[in-house]
Amino acid sequence: MDEKHTGLLRAIRIIDAISAWSGRIVAWLIVPLIAVMVFEVVARYVATPTQWAYDLSYMMYGAMFMLGAAYTLYRGAHIRTDFLYQQWSVKTQATMDALCYLFLFFPGIAFFLWIGGDFAYNSWIRSERTVGSSWMPIIYPLKGVIPVAAGLLLLQGVSEFLKCIYALRTGQWLATPRSLDEILSRES
Repeated sequence: MDEKHTGLLRAIRIIDAISAWSGRIVAWLIVPLIAVMVFEVVARYVATPTQWAYDLSYMMYGAMFMLGAAYTLYRGAHIRTDFLYQQWSVKTQATMDALCYLFLFFPGIAFFLWIGGDFAYNSWIRSERTVGSSWMPIIYPLKGVIPVAAGLLLLQGVSEFLKCIYALRTGQWLATPRSLDEILSRES
């Protein structure tokens, strides 16, 4: 490990591990989502459709989508206009990324965290239920996902910003590990 960048690399590795773990955990929401959808399809043909399957499916999908954002950022899978970006030097890329994180990403996600936290808090206090369904399921756990997702995304943004600093100092990007084990054992 580069002695000059030990603390920086350690912080990046810890944050990346959090995003990788959260992504792995959230991915398992697909199992109950599929189970609910299969049950609904079978119920429609055997008996009558359920009142609850649609609500549970959009709640689980919404949670997966929001909570997977940090993992998606970690893996570099968010949309980017690469036709110009790929032509730039590493230091120009890192400078542009760092500026975008500082002036666009961090303020936007911090605002989302603040507003989402208030939104979720009020929903939990009221034991809010959705009125868009006849069985009126509780909605506050889904709204509670908003600040958690924003917090994870903000944390991963810090890692990406630190990667920009590393690239500016060294002139090269850190390689994105392929697995969680690789993140935890990476020495450089």
